[in-house]
Amino acid sequence: MRSAPTTSEALLWAELRGSRLGVGFRRQRVIGPYIVDFCAPRAGLVVEVDGGYHAERARADARRDRWLEREGWRVLRLSAEEVLADARAAAAKVRAALG
Repeated sequence: MRSAPTTSEALLWAELRGSRLGVGFRRQRVIGPYIVDFCAPRAGLVVEVDGGYHAERARADARRDRWLEREGWRVLRLSAEEVLADARAAAAKVRAALG
């Protein structure tokens, strides 16, 4: 949620905001029936930060990813643990996904 992001989301947002990677990101955006953690509309990239509960939601997440991909989005999933361990390295993965 925008008003109360998780620690991992807040850390990654600090690396993405202000076009720090050369492209503008938005957070907590509605795309169709879904709310995505972050997206770069001009680059067509969605970035999701997955906490531990996502292990139980693998099928739902896969269905969501397929829907987003059919709509023209690429989806990058990062674990909350990797963002917490090294937010800059996580941002480097986002930069690589941007092409």
